[in-house]
Amino acid sequence: MSASKSWHEANQEYLSLAIAGIRQRLELFRDGKVEARNREDHEAESGVSDHENSDLNSRLLKLSKSMFAPAALEVLCRQFWLSSFERDLLLMCAGVELDSSFSLLLESVQGGSGRARPTFSLALAALENPHWSALSPASPLRRMHLIEVEPQGILTASPLSIEEKVLHYLAGIVHTDERLSGMIKPVVQNLSLISSHAEVANKIIAAWTSGEENASISVIQLLGKDLGAKRAIAAVACNSLGMSLHELSVRMIPSSPDELDLLIRLWERDSMLGASALLLIGDYMGTSDISPQLMHLAYHAGYPLIISSRSRRREITEMAVTIEAGKPSGIEQKQLWAKAAEGAHLELNGQLDAIVSEFDLSAKEIQNAWFQASVDFDREDPDRSFAALWKSCRQQSRPQLDNLAARVESTAAWDDLVLPPGQKSILRDIAAHVRNRAKVYDEWGFRTKLSHGQGISVLFSGASGTGKTMAAEVLARELSLDLYRIDLSSVVSKYIGETEKNLKSVFDAAEKGGAIILFDEADALFGKRSEVKDSHDRYANIEISYLLQRMEEYGGLAILTTNMKSSIDPAFMRRIRFSVQFPFPDAMQRKEIWMRIFPKGAPIDGLDMEKLSRLSVSGGNIKNIALYGAFLAADEGAAISMIHLLRAAQVEYAKLEKPLTEAEAGGWT
Repeated sequence: MSASKSWHEANQEYLSLAIAGIRQRLELFRDGKVEARNREDHEAESGVSDHENSDLNSRLLKLSKSMFAPAALEVLCRQFWLSSFERDLLLMCAGVELDSSFSLLLESVQGGSGRARPTFSLALAALENPHWSALSPASPLRRMHLIEVEPQGILTASPLSIEEKVLHYLAGIVHTDERLSGMIKPVVQNLSLISSHAEVANKIIAAWTSGEENASISVIQLLGKDLGAKRAIAAVACNSLGMSLHELSVRMIPSSPDELDLLIRLWERDSMLGASALLLIGDYMGTSDISPQLMHLAYHAGYPLIISSRSRRREITEMAVTIEAGKPSGIEQKQLWAKAAEGAHLELNGQLDAIVSEFDLSAKEIQNAWFQASVDFDREDPDRSFAALWKSCRQQSRPQLDNLAARVESTAAWDDLVLPPGQKSILRDIAAHVRNRAKVYDEWGFRTKLSHGQGISVLFSGASGTGKTMAAEVLARELSLDLYRIDLSSVVSKYIGETEKNLKSVFDAAEKGGAIILFDEADALFGKRSEVKDSHDRYANIEISYLLQRMEEYGGLAILTTNMKSSIDPAFMRRIRFSVQFPFPDAMQRKEIWMRIFPKGAPIDGLDMEKLSRLSVSGGNIKNIALYGAFLAADEGAAISMIHLLRAAQVEYAKLEKPLTEAEAGGWT
């Protein structure tokens, strides 16, 4: 091939020469000279010399050798093991589409009957080396949809046509069949991988190229929770093997057997023509999603197939090589952060350790977090840049938890907490444990000494309204973390196994870090009997043990709140690292709460804090009374006074179903 001639130009020339050979053969048949060609003196009788025929073949051979890549026709014939007869039949169908005069030739060949389309009957009579098996539905021409038969009664007389996809391929244009394009889409190749994921890609390559006996297995089950990483791994493996990658969601697999069979055959054909593997996305499969259709697709895969799922599927394991893609390690995450900082010429003064310690993000999430935070970077102020990154990481970690729990805006500060000094001291210790767990576990090596129990589990106990939720808010604000409240009463299910399933969803979603999990109303679990007397007690204890196990494994801070600490078995208490008792506030503490409850901008008139502190209620009730009174005053256009708070206290006491005594409210007005 000359330097000025591209592959596409050479391919077009090759196809034209090949079709010219078919034209020549049809002209011989039309003129009744095919049989004469098979006799020793065929050259003299045919009027077409062996020289002409050999010249055509010589030109094809010479052109083929000059091309830097094989012609599309050669590749197609090799991929589908087409015989010379099947090749010529395919070219006859292509000639009708590519040469307007070809139809006239076919009509004249078939006796001017108006039939201008190829048929099996014509092919068997006119082409060389004919064989009846080419007509079979199991032949590559029909099974792989290279040609289509337009049924018209007699099979051999039915018109034939080349599939549009195949025609374009012969012309040098590769595209996905239109019938597949709505289901299967190309994967954009991201060829940059962290070292552990590069090793996974190498395992896929080895599985597909191994010379061992089981190398015929074309299906790989790729496990892991990061779909983006698995896409990148699959793309790198395919790129290394000279393949492209397409993906299909399990939800798009047709249920109809005929549609499923068509999908399998069309994709197998497209895969062979385009050298492509298929990534089947099943990351959100439930147990019921392992459908017969999916199994049929996997079992009959005649092409490289990667099934992506979050967890191992036994049915798939029996027919596939299983490979797991883990999350980036802490070291790898730090390298990704450091690389981004270096590229941006940003100095973070060693603060990356804190980010890696708190957030467990994928490579894509780190990239997104960096991009989102970059608008607020200040190269002169590393602390501001760090704060922007921290905020962005929190936002990257939120989406899954936002669907499972209520995010609480943390506005309370240490000064808002009215607690005895001992309780406040424990809360500050909890914050210190969260801040320094990376230093203690990783830098000082304690992680290697502890096989479990590395999570920071906390129990807040005390009557309703004594400040348990506020304390969680204070910790969240102190640590710059999100606070998510989960009502355990809504998580606990009467159906066996459902409670653990619900808890697993919450902890799995929180794994990315950046969140404090507050399990409210733990009495829904711990209120059940810990002494096993029947099957219900046994399953209740299983649920409690599962919750405590996940709290111990959770990389962040998990808090339980209960009104009945006495109902918790001591065996369970030993698995909780911190326990904070929130006492009912005495008169002095209630006075302090009253003094802090009103915002600076709120108008107050003659409030007597001593008298207000006589109300024997918790901090939560005090907040309700103060707010109720504020609305009463606002409606009157007056400042908040004792008379407004008296009316509010009466309403609150009625809600509590307790009397408001003269000792508590006497002399207010």
